Amino acid sequence: MFELLLYLLYVVLLAAFVVGAWRLKTVLGLFRMKPLHAVAKNTLPSVTVCIPVRNEEHAMTEALQRVIASDYPKLEVIVLDDQSGDNTPALIKAFAHEGVRFVEGAPLHPGWLGKNHALQELLHEASGSYVLFMDVDTRIAPHTISQLVAYAQQEAALMVSVLPRREDGPRASVLFSTLRYFWEVMFHRNASPAVASSAWLIERQTLLTKWQGFNAFKADVQPEAKIAAELAVAGQYRFVIGTPQLGLSYEKKWRSQIDTSTRLLFPLIGAKIANAIIAALDLIVLASPLLIVLGGFVFGWGIHQLIAEIFWLLFASLYAVYLRQVWAHGWWIGALLWPVIALQEAFIILKSAERYSKNLVTWKGRKVKAN
Repeated sequence: MFELLLYLLYVVLLAAFVVGAWRLKTVLGLFRMKPLHAVAKNTLPSVTVCIPVRNEEHAMTEALQRVIASDYPKLEVIVLDDQSGDNTPALIKAFAHEGVRFVEGAPLHPGWLGKNHALQELLHEASGSYVLFMDVDTRIAPHTISQLVAYAQQEAALMVSVLPRREDGPRASVLFSTLRYFWEVMFHRNASPAVASSAWLIERQTLLTKWQGFNAFKADVQPEAKIAAELAVAGQYRFVIGTPQLGLSYEKKWRSQIDTSTRLLFPLIGAKIANAIIAALDLIVLASPLLIVLGGFVFGWGIHQLIAEIFWLLFASLYAVYLRQVWAHGWWIGALLWPVIALQEAFIILKSAERYSKNLVTWKGRKVKAN
């Protein structure tokens, strides 16, 4: 009976690999940034870079240094400090002579999530034709904004978001990265398109007139996803995978990645406990080749360990195809760690469900509820 269950598991794993390989090939083709046409500088629209921050003194200086080094000629930079308790406001104000405008965040209004409220305040302060919303752990190159605007205009897109690359070396925060963006890519569809909160460009007037800014999404854990979904139906949204040429990357500590995934995953799967359990079990199945190989140390080595090693390498190769797109260094090590990452993700999903059910999820010290 146990042998039969193992062979049934292998059939499931093979089917998952075939479907996953087909799906990954399809979506990677969709998200490649097309070659850009030359754009006359005198026709460029203005852009406002908006960065909401709260207790971010560890990352603030480098983020702003990258932004003010941009070669975009019509640029406004606004940073909103959402009642930080550290030295973040002083660091922002130190860039005033570089043209960075400091905005002190207002007290949080009832019914709003903290970040959404900050985005709304930033939007009303912005004057650019486009607004580029960025997280403080996002890094851009001098030409990044120019390329994003050119791409949006070339594609007639009202919104563009970018899956950021990891340009740092193969350290723990990279090798044990969560699968947050991997799921965005794999499960993309028009009704629920892939989106990245780290950097997304949108036509300002559209956001103001169509939704009154973020009013319609004030309690959504990921408001940019709802906006992208509405625009995708009309063919006015694009999601692209970052490239070395685009120069958009991010650096985020492992602990921060876990916290972000804990906040996002349960709402992403429909905010249902049953969905969380099913998703976690699916990931355990995908990681099962590792468990079978480890079982060889206890029960002895045989054909099942050999088959498990083959499946381990198959899924590692699949994950490697994705990682080569988004990691500059160490992608092959990360690929071999696939079963460990899958088990980590199963744990995060269950943790996310458990913490939401107990109303314990927070963002920057404030309660967050799934909706």
